[in-house]
Amino acid sequence: MAGVTLRNYVHGYSEIEATRLADQAGTLAELLHHDTHYPAGSRVLEAGCGVGAQTRILARRSPEARLVSVDLSSESLALARAAIAKEGLGNVEFQTADLFELPFAEASFDHAFVCFVLEHLRRPEDALRALLRVLRPGGSLTVIEGDHGSALFHPQSPRAERTIECLNQAQAAAGGDALIGRRLFPLLRASGCADVQVSPRFVYADSSRPGWVDGFTRKTFIAMVESAAEPALRLGLRALARINSATRSNCEHSGACSETKNWKPQS
Repeated sequence: MAGVTLRNYVHGYSEIEATRLADQAGTLAELLHHDTHYPAGSRVLEAGCGVGAQTRILARRSPEARLVSVDLSSESLALARAAIAKEGLGNVEFQTADLFELPFAEASFDHAFVCFVLEHLRRPEDALRALLRVLRPGGSLTVIEGDHGSALFHPQSPRAERTIECLNQAQAAAGGDALIGRRLFPLLRASGCADVQVSPRFVYADSSRPGWVDGFTRKTFIAMVESAAEPALRLGLRALARINSATRSNCEHSGACSETKNWKPQS
């Protein structure tokens, strides 16, 4: 993803991770994107598009907008191009680019979109300023980030809580912040954004909602924790490296995804 050195992305770039990202995007699509739409003719920058999991949703929801989706990983971009081509979407252009050094002129985009990227950056404020530079006055930025510290369980599971804490530590060791959702508002304001609006989106799953248990608890949240097992083991965080049955079986889970939308940059 743009702005992340490839070796520091805590979840890695495996085929399994690509599947997890697609599962995550599909599961959360309506929750995160029910109000995402860009006008016809508008030019939209998607920063850190990865394998195109969010790109497909953006392109489908705004078929008359033009998307420029960038990422640092050429392998991820190849998968993203293939996914967009498979769906026959013709309103997306892909480029290799670093979020901190975007190869675009000032004020060259009407809107910008970034999802689950800032949490992996050492300098999220600088990334936001880089996006501000290429946005036209009056344009908008959508930032979607999670907060792993918001996970709640019933019955309480100390093992699951320790496992998630290990994930947070592994991400911090790689330069990221798994708790970034709670500080989006001050981050955006400190970066020069005006008219910041935060709209929390909550995920809840229990046995009465088997679709969410499968799509979010198993295929998104547990898979996310498992993908960080190798870097955790290198750090000596064995609670994360050994995913146990108690963690995997605890499907009475609720979490939170924080979304910040529709602010106007200061002119």
